Amino acid sequence: SYYRCQMREYRLIELKERVGNRPLPTVHTTDMREELAHGNRSIFSDLLREKIRDRLEKGQQTMLFINRRGYAGFVSCRSCGYVVKCPHCDVSLSAHRNGKLICHYCGYETPQVHACPSCGSPYIGGFRAGTQQIEQNVKKLFPKARVLRMDGDTTKTKNSYEEILSSFAAGGADILIGTQMIVKGHDFPNVTLVGALAADLSLNAVDYRAGERTFQLLTQAVGRAGRGEKPGMAVIQTYHPEHYSIQTAAEQDYGAFYEKEMDYRRLMGYPPAAELLAIHGAGEDEAHLTQAMEYIRRYLIRIRGNREVQIIGPASEAVSKINDLYRMAVYVRAPQEEVLAGLREKLERYIEINKGFRTVYLQFDFSRKY
Repeated sequence: SYYRCQMREYRLIELKERVGNRPLPTVHTTDMREELAHGNRSIFSDLLREKIRDRLEKGQQTMLFINRRGYAGFVSCRSCGYVVKCPHCDVSLSAHRNGKLICHYCGYETPQVHACPSCGSPYIGGFRAGTQQIEQNVKKLFPKARVLRMDGDTTKTKNSYEEILSSFAAGGADILIGTQMIVKGHDFPNVTLVGALAADLSLNAVDYRAGERTFQLLTQAVGRAGRGEKPGMAVIQTYHPEHYSIQTAAEQDYGAFYEKEMDYRRLMGYPPAAELLAIHGAGEDEAHLTQAMEYIRRYLIRIRGNREVQIIGPASEAVSKINDLYRMAVYVRAPQEEVLAGLREKLERYIEINKGFRTVYLQFDFSRKY
């Protein structure tokens, strides 16, 4: 959207101050690699523990946000922060139950690793901490603290979402633990501390928009602190404190983030620097789906001619099976959307006249609609 503003397609309207000119929270970034190096294996940094204790003593509230977006499957090292990535696509590889690491953009595969390829540490694997584990740790560290948890399990019943938020707003708890649902626009004047746990999980999602989504989540999380008369503070815990998404989120500087992210998008040819068409396929028969998506790839190669068109895949989706339907995708990249629209029209006619596609569900998504 900001890119469209720069191209004068959209009008840019900015909100530059908080209500009442209240200051933005003070933000501290904690390197969890250093925490491990000096013997702290807890999910809480020493700084965050100290700040939570301080808030409890003052009768102020804390929100602990665990960034679960993008956590599924990626493999990272707790000692040095290394993440196993695809050599062709610059997105993280996903761990599958068959012992392989797979890229969901191009299909690249490699065996699961048991020692960090960068530093040799055995502390490498998938992230496993969830909201329940965090709740247990909080209660162990601060037994007198009143704790509320908000996640998929605690909000299943009717009105449970509102009940948890109302209780917290009324001072019924000292600490609220939750996933991204707790950082979306809530206004609690007595919240003076926000802890972002595993802040860079979404940075490793199998998606070229991972940096953008990480910035969004962290700026939203940080913005929950200090919304009343008392000043706010946020602690961002990360294994990648040097990443521009983390640094610019800590500084609440969208302009700086945009410039860095656009450099990356231009370098890799990702939207909005280029146009992307995703062709999603789903079917009950995995072999038949694979064959159908391969036919789509071959047909696209045939009709692209001499135009600057890149075809990626077919590859399994990040979630490769839902409700007994196998899922795959082919990605088509081109400088102009008109080129992709022309390819799609021809492909739709090709699919229509070939009976083999009748048991396959197909969907076309342009990058502008993402």
